Parts: sequence; structure tokens; C-alpha cells
Amino acid sequence: MMATIDLRGRALGARELRDLLPRADFDVAAAVETVRPLCEDVRHRGAEALYDLGQRFDGVRPPRLRVPAEVLAAALEQLDPQVREALEEAVRRTRQVHERQRPTETTVDVVAGGRVENRWLPVDRVGLYVPGGRAVYPSSVVMNVVPAQVAGVGSLAVASPPQRENTGIFEGYPHPTVLAACALLGVEEVYAVGGAQAVAAFAFGFTDGEDSCEPVSLVTGPGNIYVAAAKRYLKGVIGIDSEAGPTEIAVLADDTADPVHVASDLVSQAEHDPQAASVLVTPSAALAEAVTAEVARRAAATKHSGRVTEALSGQQSGVVLVDDLDAGLAVVNAYGAEHLELQVADAEAASRRIRNAGAVFVGPFSPVSLGDYLAGSNHVLPTGGCACHSSGLSVTSFLRSVQVISYDEEALREVADRVVVLAQAEDLPAHGEAVSARFGDRS
Repeated sequence: MMATIDLRGRALGARELRDLLPRADFDVAAAVETVRPLCEDVRHRGAEALYDLGQRFDGVRPPRLRVPAEVLAAALEQLDPQVREALEEAVRRTRQVHERQRPTETTVDVVAGGRVENRWLPVDRVGLYVPGGRAVYPSSVVMNVVPAQVAGVGSLAVASPPQRENTGIFEGYPHPTVLAACALLGVEEVYAVGGAQAVAAFAFGFTDGEDSCEPVSLVTGPGNIYVAAAKRYLKGVIGIDSEAGPTEIAVLADDTADPVHVASDLVSQAEHDPQAASVLVTPSAALAEAVTAEVARRAAATKHSGRVTEALSGQQSGVVLVDDLDAGLAVVNAYGAEHLELQVADAEAASRRIRNAGAVFVGPFSPVSLGDYLAGSNHVLPTGGCACHSSGLSVTSFLRSVQVISYDEEALREVADRVVVLAQAEDLPAHGEAVSARFGDRS
């Protein structure tokens, strides 16, 4: 089921490794051309376009784009008590971790009378996207909303696709469990809009009768390739967190790992989507054989066997054989997985050598599933190798660093000549004159 890539006995650099390692085919640039007319339609026709696109892509036309307060309240009231308790604990743990992420503001007295401050300010308004295709993601509500709230964002809205399977009071609205999670977190502004059109709705805003969605400054949250493409197309109109691609897991394991643990984690990630990536990196041929057999058994028995099998058989998944742990670490650092599990003899020591990963799960009792829900970490993470330059969603995703400069007359006078010298060196004399004019030179 899973292809094998044998790198044993080969000394490869990062570029060669990236070319050889499994990766999903995810052409966002091509998808931009598909979403461009959809986004422009929303820009020009607003709510009317959103209703039409909902009917076209989700197979349902919501009664209203904004979910009424009574529908949110009903969703929370009808929520299974066990699910509510689990969500409440997820919120508590996620808030506990994220409250420690807020950066410290700094003040530096550069010279007497000359000060530079660094202040952190939340964005004014954010749009949080919660996908709703093959699975239901109330956990994504938690992962988006909690850090935004901790950051102090004053205005936030959630969008999630309407579900044609809904009945009763929820007909034409997002999944009731997603709505319940919003209500649990005190989110009052929720829209039944999915896909690329949701990103455009947040970017441009719209009016729907008495309802009005104001444009946002930032859009966050995972989605399919069209959501990623809309983010790319509209970046600049809005800020974005990332262009999330298909989810992925890499497991670095040696012969101390339990094949059942490794196989179950690979299968669990494949459950998301046929394009999901599951990659095992190991120096142990015996472990690779045992995991491959266990993966096949579990894939055949699991509820979503079809999509799991497709994901595990795809070009994005596989087993990578390496010479030793050092070679394995080089491979996973080149791969830059969204989720990286370390199931090796000294996992803690190995974790100190990881440079590129969205999140690192250390040891046999820190599975990715824990991070998806209740570790306290955030599950909105960089994919497609972007972990080499990007971070997962956090409190700082919703903050901006603003520098505040305060110099008095003497502090400016002390450095004025040097400002003039540098301005002249750059052939920008008016820059220097803006300083010298303050000290008697009115020419």
C-alpha cells in the first residue's frame, strides 16, 4: 500500500532530499485562476453572489447568511453533554497555553532623552474560517477563536459552509456542532458561507438585508485548495495566516517504536482526506515491514477505509528507509512536516535537533490526535514544507508590532550631523534638511 523510498547508503543534501521525498500535488497557482472570478463576483454582487455560490458548491441556499442568535443558542442547548465537556476542556487547555504566548513589550533608552518602544497591538477585526467537508471541525473553532480572543481582537467573525444534510432549525446553516462551539466561546457573528467565497466575503464585506459583515483585516483557518487559492489571490487586501495544503504527518521511528502506535497514527492522518500525507522515516527495515503490514490491516478495517487507502497509496505517502538516526533527522528536517512524531529511543534529545516542523510530538504517548484536540497546542499549522519559514497559528498571529520613537531636542541634536551625512550618502538631502531645519537652518 505505502511505497518505499530507500535512501540507505546515499549522502544527499537538503535540495536532493526535497526532490525525492513524498509530497502531495497541490497547485495553488492553478487554483487561483478558478477562484478569481468567484472572488470578483463577491466583490461586485455581495450577498447575492454568496447565496448563488452556496447553492452551486454546497447544494444549499441558507435562509440567511448570518446565523441567527437563536440558532446558535439551540445548537449549544442540544449539544451532547460529553461533547460539550470535551470542548470545554479543550478551550481551557488551549487558553492556558496561549495566554503564555503574548510577547512582552519593550522600552529601550537608546540615549538620554531618546527612547524606542515596541508595542504589540491586536488587529482590529478578523475572519476565522472553519472547514466543513468530509468531517466536522468544532476543534478548529477552538483553535482559531481562542488565540484571537487572548490577543485582544475586538471584532471577530466565523464562516463555515452550510450543510445540506441539516434539518429543522439548522437547515441551511453550518453543522450544529460547529455552531455550538461558536456559542460556547461567545462568538455571536457566524456566517453560513464556505470555500473561496468565504474568504472574499471577509475581504470585501457585504450587506444582506439588515445584516452587515464589515471587511476584516486578517483571515485565518485551514481549508481546501480553493480556500488557499483565495487567500493567495486576496493577500494584500487582507492579511492571511498561511495557505494551508493537505494535512501531513511524518513519523521518525527506530526499532524501539511500537508498530501498532506508528501504524495507527499514520492511518489517523490519512483519515482526513485522500490527499493527506502519511510518511514513516526509519533506519529499521524490520519496523518498516511491521508497520506496513499493520497499516494495511487498519486501513481495511477503519470506517473511512476508502479515503484512507487512497491517501496511503498516493504519491504523498510512503516509507523512507535511512541508515541511522542522524540520517533520519536530516530527512525530516528537509521534509518540514506539519506534524512530526518522534518515536525513537531518546525522543527528547532528538526533539532538540528538529529545525523544521509545524509541531513536534515527543515520545509514544504524544500522538498527533492529542494535538488535534486537547494538548493545549494549536492545530492550525504550516503544510507543504512551509514549516521551514512559517509558524502555526498563535496569539502573535493576531498581533502587530508597532515601534514608538520618542526623542527630545538634545537627543536629536546629538545625532543630527550623522543623519545629515547618511542622507547625503543616499542622495536624499531633504531627509537631512528635515533634521537641520529644527536647529536654525531654515534654507
